[in-house]
Amino acid sequence: MNRFNTLSSNAAVFCMATLLFTPLLANAAGPHDLPAGFTELKIGDRAPDFELPGVDGKTYTLDDFSQPDVLMVYFTGTHCPTSHGVERRLQTFLESMQGQSFGFVAINPNHSSGLRPDEFGHTQYDETFEDSRRYAQDLGWEFPFLYDGDKQSTARAYGCLATPHVFVFDQKRTLRYNGRFDDSRFPDPATVKHHDAINAVKALLDGKPVPVEKTRPHGCSTKWRERSAHVAEEEAKWQAAQATVQEIDVDAVKALRQNGSGKVRLFNVWATWCAPCMQEMPDLTKIARKFSRREFELITISLDAPDDKQDAVEFLGKVRAVMSDKLRKSVEQEGRTTNNYIYVGASTDDLAEALDPQWPGPAPYSLLIDQDGKVIYRKVGVVDPEKLTDKILQTLTHFHKP
Repeated sequence: MNRFNTLSSNAAVFCMATLLFTPLLANAAGPHDLPAGFTELKIGDRAPDFELPGVDGKTYTLDDFSQPDVLMVYFTGTHCPTSHGVERRLQTFLESMQGQSFGFVAINPNHSSGLRPDEFGHTQYDETFEDSRRYAQDLGWEFPFLYDGDKQSTARAYGCLATPHVFVFDQKRTLRYNGRFDDSRFPDPATVKHHDAINAVKALLDGKPVPVEKTRPHGCSTKWRERSAHVAEEEAKWQAAQATVQEIDVDAVKALRQNGSGKVRLFNVWATWCAPCMQEMPDLTKIARKFSRREFELITISLDAPDDKQDAVEFLGKVRAVMSDKLRKSVEQEGRTTNNYIYVGASTDDLAEALDPQWPGPAPYSLLIDQDGKVIYRKVGVVDPEKLTDKILQTLTHFHKP
């Protein structure tokens, strides 16, 4: 069974970046610049050749797709929610084209080094060859899915601005359509008004002029390797951020637990004297950073004695339990100064009743709640990061369905 339903629904909130066809801007790519060797492929140009590895273990060139009268070259990535939103519509289209003289190849143009950790907040996959393979397997893709992330020479030659970005060629492999798959950024097929790429394919197969030859590809900008300099700058800022710890009592815990903030909240009860707590905290802070651009927050509650507050601060600083700028502004609006707390009450029973009466007492203890305070996940002991990440993705998706 494939996972089109799950992955497509994860695209409800989008990193929309509507992009125009522009000439080469720079030799080194910043957050949105185009890299050296980037070519704006124009209508009437021939399809550039390529030689790329497929996730099926084969190596493909353009000649491997020489037979069909029409060829669609579809650039897509594993992290982009806009690409996720198109997945089901794409599959429906490909199934409808069986038996026709139509060829299709998907290419991943992205390199993992061009993404910040918080840009993976809509996916379980990295932009690597191995995760591209896993992505295709989970979706049940049977068409060729190639990886261009290592050199990105094909993406530069075709002028891939974003994922998804579609190029449609006729039998002579002359470019006849360049742009978006369709005009909707949502997963629901009912939101589509213009099926631009599909219309181009059908027109060519019918021997008719392509109705619209050029549109704006919309989605996540191509993540060029040159963008790693920007990623490094952002990493330096993150590493420079300070961890803070605030005292908290039972009443304040109750208020946080009720939620109503609009954010999914992950509570973690821990202590510096608890080895499993310190073992899992780096995974929790990585998860918090991954979702730092979404409506999510990690709230830590230390069971250390108030006199040992500095020990908690130092440890949380080492594992980067700090807040993003977005979360800091949100927290300040609630009258708070931090997401890290140290419990000042004498009774852990009182804390358990305030946070979760089903907590049996041992640390670490993790509790995931939705924006209305409903429990989604609870765990005594060290969490499974992959399972917890999946739960968070599913919960965030629920809130942001269009």
